[in-house]
Amino acid sequence: MTVNIQIGHWAARERRDIGVPEGISLLELSKTSGPDRNLPVIGALYNNEVVDLYTPVEKPGTVLWLDMSSDHGMRIYRQSLVMLLAQAVKELFPHWTLDVHHSIGKHCYCELDGTTSPSARTLELIAGQMDQLIQNDEPIVPSHYPASEAIPMLEKAGYAKTAKLLESVGADQVRIYTMGRQIFHSFYALAPGAGCLSTFGLEPYEKGFLLRYPAQDAPERLAPLIEMPKVAGLLRETKTWTRVLDVYNVPGLYHTVSAGKKAVRDLIHISEAIQEKYLANLADQIYEDRDRLRVVLIAGPSSSGKTTFCYRLATQLKVLGLRPQTLSTDDYFVNRWETPKNPDGTLDFESLQATNVELFNDNVSRLVAGEEVMTPVFDFLEGRRIENVNKVKLEPGHPVIVEGIHALNEALTPSIGRGMKFKIYISSMVQIDIDSYNRVATSDARLLRRLVRDYQYRGRTAEATLMQWPSVRRGEELFIFPFQEEADSMFNTALLYETGVFKKYAEPLLKQVSPDIQEYADAQRLLSILSYFPHIEDEAVPLNSILREFIGGSSIHDE
Repeated sequence: MTVNIQIGHWAARERRDIGVPEGISLLELSKTSGPDRNLPVIGALYNNEVVDLYTPVEKPGTVLWLDMSSDHGMRIYRQSLVMLLAQAVKELFPHWTLDVHHSIGKHCYCELDGTTSPSARTLELIAGQMDQLIQNDEPIVPSHYPASEAIPMLEKAGYAKTAKLLESVGADQVRIYTMGRQIFHSFYALAPGAGCLSTFGLEPYEKGFLLRYPAQDAPERLAPLIEMPKVAGLLRETKTWTRVLDVYNVPGLYHTVSAGKKAVRDLIHISEAIQEKYLANLADQIYEDRDRLRVVLIAGPSSSGKTTFCYRLATQLKVLGLRPQTLSTDDYFVNRWETPKNPDGTLDFESLQATNVELFNDNVSRLVAGEEVMTPVFDFLEGRRIENVNKVKLEPGHPVIVEGIHALNEALTPSIGRGMKFKIYISSMVQIDIDSYNRVATSDARLLRRLVRDYQYRGRTAEATLMQWPSVRRGEELFIFPFQEEADSMFNTALLYETGVFKKYAEPLLKQVSPDIQEYADAQRLLSILSYFPHIEDEAVPLNSILREFIGGSSIHDE
């Protein structure tokens, strides 16, 4: 029996109809019908689901080949490299445990539990072992087991925390990948073998090392290594809190939830108190320099919680006796018909040219000079700026707080001297991993926030949000991340418990995403992440929490 499918490359419009024998694996099919490209095929979008190449063709539909030039393909590549690294560490240093932590730019920070600051020689040996597996093109083969079989297998292989997590989740079937004599559990699809994972690097970094990945736009070479000491320091500091509270991964979160409501409330209150403490420290910094500072500039990627952060920072400054005024650069957007366009013809709201920089500078300069200013408001429904709406005046010696995507970019405020400005970069940098090898990307944590907020306040479906997300991410890469290290201070708005709270809000929205669109793959990835987290009720979430900006019930936003 044959199965009829449309086959093509993920980035190409051309697709052809073919009939294939039922049950043939995508790996076999790729050898005869794969794309004519230099990059190896490492996975596929089969009926809009990301699958590994060992998946059999059993249903008609569409098969789109994935390589490292796609977001999905790069996720497969990175997670497969983690397995390769774990395999090499286990073979060479079985008494050490690999811990995969967080991203540093385009790369991943790792540590070896059992040693501190691995030497260059140690990393050279591990890289050599990885190269050997690559040269042998060691297969990475998936199998599905009943949980009753898979959990003991993982425990025996040294993955006790993962085994405990799968037991807590109540999984029926577990996918186990095998490479040689080692096994590995991954929530995401992996490459068919080690042979296609040749571009990587290991480099000493802080107490551990960086697992370096290829550049998505140039997969034949490693992505640039950009020094980000401030971001790294913030991640290190916040990771310390997860260790102190024993919730640095999902098994720890389950342990807290299983201890009862009081333990969960304590976790929520401590998480919020940590943020309040850092907010107070930020306010103290600004107050100490009050004779010099006139403009506080706050920027961060989408769904960082900038609106709530600004309000709470202003409150802390008022506690110290300052009386700040606030401005949003969103109110200085150019009219919709003047907005620059992307190459594909869509409106580019992320570009600095989408903001009336001249008007903004005029207003801020006059405020700092002590003048009264009539500021505009942008009508997003009409797509136009309404002039002279709000009367604003700064009292002598008090600051204006500015929030906006370009706030850290000096090109936004050229008329204000650098010495008068205090720049703050904020972002939701997720702190809880699924287990030692499976991370939750910061961008996915922010996407969950945005999905819930867009539905709650903008009436947008999950499909609409997922479709817009790539454009949002491109804007962040161009206009926010390059300026983050210019900040005078950084603030992590992620909360240790938030994914458990988002679960009940996001799951129903994601389950409504149609399998007929490519965004279905993103919905399935997010659902897979959420499936590992315990449900946490939101009744104990404070009314002024940053989380309330997304789930509702905020005492800050006049709800």
